[in-house]
Amino acid sequence: MENVLAIATQPDNIPIIGMLVLTLVCLGSAMKQAFRHDRLIKKGQKDRIFEEMYR
Repeated sequence: MENVLAIATQPDNIPIIGMLVLTLVCLGSAMKQAFRHDRLIKKGQKDRIFEEMYR
């Protein structure tokens, strides 16, 4: 673990770590929205998906 931290905290690797964090945040947000849309489809409210997108 020490070696990973030593490599990850070098100045030229900081943007890569930031990019990985942003990717995970975007993926989490997309999955949350997808689950919400799936619940609406199961409830038979497919037309409300577009309303949820613009909210």
